[in-house]
Order: sequence, then structure tokens, then C-alpha cells
Amino acid sequence: MKPLRLDRDEARHIAVRAQLLDGERPTDLLTVVQRLTFLQIDPTAAIAPNADLVAWSRLGDNYQPSHLQAALERDRTLFEHRAMIRPMADLALYRAQMEHWPGEDRPKARDWLRANDGFRRFVLALLRESGPLLSCDIPDRSQVPWPSTGWTNNRNATQMLEILAARGEIAIAGRRGRHRFWDLAERVYSTDVPTRPPAEASAMRNERLLASLGIARAGVVGGAGEQAEVDGTAGIWQVDAGALGQPFVGRTALLSPFDRLVHDRVRAQELFDFDYVLEMYKPKAQRRWGYFALPVLHHDRLVGKLDATADRKAGVLRVHALHQDVRFTKPMTSAVQAEIEALARWLGLSVAGP
Repeated sequence: MKPLRLDRDEARHIAVRAQLLDGERPTDLLTVVQRLTFLQIDPTAAIAPNADLVAWSRLGDNYQPSHLQAALERDRTLFEHRAMIRPMADLALYRAQMEHWPGEDRPKARDWLRANDGFRRFVLALLRESGPLLSCDIPDRSQVPWPSTGWTNNRNATQMLEILAARGEIAIAGRRGRHRFWDLAERVYSTDVPTRPPAEASAMRNERLLASLGIARAGVVGGAGEQAEVDGTAGIWQVDAGALGQPFVGRTALLSPFDRLVHDRVRAQELFDFDYVLEMYKPKAQRRWGYFALPVLHHDRLVGKLDATADRKAGVLRVHALHQDVRFTKPMTSAVQAEIEALARWLGLSVAGP
């Protein structure tokens, strides 16, 4: 079948709508996570933790971090697994992966777990009796230490907890700040969720991921959707057929650097002509846009970067610079300034800076 033909305007409209960043805002957190398929957890909080910032970009003042905590710890409509927050309804799509982890492609973890089976059984018994527990509450009973040239070297209790969580034997029951509480998975996850066959689960994950992105390369979504060519780009894309021909109304949004609209930097360049690098790992003198610059979306264009920091001690959102990739019109300037003020208000801060 001949690929569909899209111009870049429509491709951008599809991508923005799919990520719930168009003018029709969602109204609740669960709807957002179900559509995006996950919120990525990242400890960087120059402005706010990534999961909160992504949720705020969609929901605005209707979202508070307490909503995420309640969904994870009280309502159990969301679950945390391997640094991602996902809908509990999607658990069936990941159980087969959990049950077969670590596989042949993770020989180090597989062999270490086998060598420490007694330690594994000890951790499970301890959590069954006393959980939920912090990692510091878990004595190191490893028979073989975890070898690493990095920070995980000999951090045996933490490594065992991470592996058991990846396998779905235990789960994160809650957080207090950056500290995680661990418990048996059966006390955290829904017990009536079936396990999908691996091939079926993989296909459904790809379909869900494509729906959340709207348009992507086949290597990202495993060939889900319809093939398409996009004017001004090379090669074949996969597009969510249900997203074609839909009306588009844009708005202005400030995005996390980890936001899935911009996370694939090559895709952002191809579809949006947007050049972006997360510069927090660069020396200050080498940064063009700032430590944790927020991409600025205006309708279907990524038009700039906001260099800002939440100074909670001073009670201000410090705006260091607003970098314009294109010359802002007066309406664009007003819309971006309103979004900066909305961000500060959500953080409980006032705006300081240019």
C-alpha cells in the first residue's frame, strides 16, 4: 500500500494533539497518564519534578502533586515501575516482561540473582512480615556482592530491590520525598489483572505508544499504525490513522525537557525545526539556553526556551532568559508571559526577572 502523504503542518498538529497539548485541555490526571501511557520519574527539580511538570503542562491549575501521590498510594489507579508511572489498567501489558526479567540479554543481573537466591528469599520474607520498608531497613545478606565500576558497586540491598521490582515480585508502595517504600507486589498491584501473551502485549504497547505520539518512526513504535511520508523529511513515518483529519486549535505551553513532544530530539528537529540539548550536564560557560531550559510551545510550533529556576527560599520563579527561536509577535509574547505567570502561581511563587 502506498504511504500516506502529510505536510508538516498536519504532522505537527497530530503530534501536539496526541500529547494533549492542544487547546482542548484534559480535566484529570488519570486521563493524562492513560493517553501519554507513562510519566517519567526524574529527580531533577530545578523548577518541579518531571512527572509533576508534565502533568501541569496538560492540566494547568487543575493539577497538584498531591493528586499524583493519591493516585499511586491511595487509589492505586497508577503504579510506578522502573522509573515510569503507568496506568494500573496497563499492568497486564507489562507482566510478561516482568516474569521473564532478567532474560538472556541481562546476563549480569540474571547470574547475580541466581547466585543470591537466598538473599532474594530473605528480602521477600522480610517484606511479607514487616513491609513496606525503606531500602535502609533491608540488611545486606548477599552471598555475592554486586560488581560495578559506578555508584551501584556493592550496593547489594538496593540492587536486589531494583531487580525484584523489575521482576514484579515487589513494588514501590509509596514515596516520601526521594525515599521509596518497598512492599510485596501483591499488596500494591491489582491482583485481578491478567497477563497478556508477550507478542500481544508488545503489539498493544506499540499501538498505545503511537496513539500517545501521533506520529513516530517505525523503530520507536514497532510498525504500529499507517505508513506516511512527511513533506520536508526523509524516510517513512508511522502515523496513528485515527488522528488524521482532526481539527486543531492550539495554545501556549511550557514543557519539561523530558516531555515526550521534545524527548526525541531528532523528531523535534525534523517536524518542528527545533534544536534542543539538555544542558544541565554542561559547564555553565558552554550553555546556550540554560541549566534546565523549558521548551516553549505556541500552537503547533516550538518557538523558544525559557531559562528559569524555582527559588523557593526567596519565593520567586527566577527568569534568567527567554530565548526566542523565532521573533515573537505581541500575541505570542503575551501568551508566553501568561504561561510563565501561571507556572509561578502553580508553584506558589512570584515571577522575578526579565
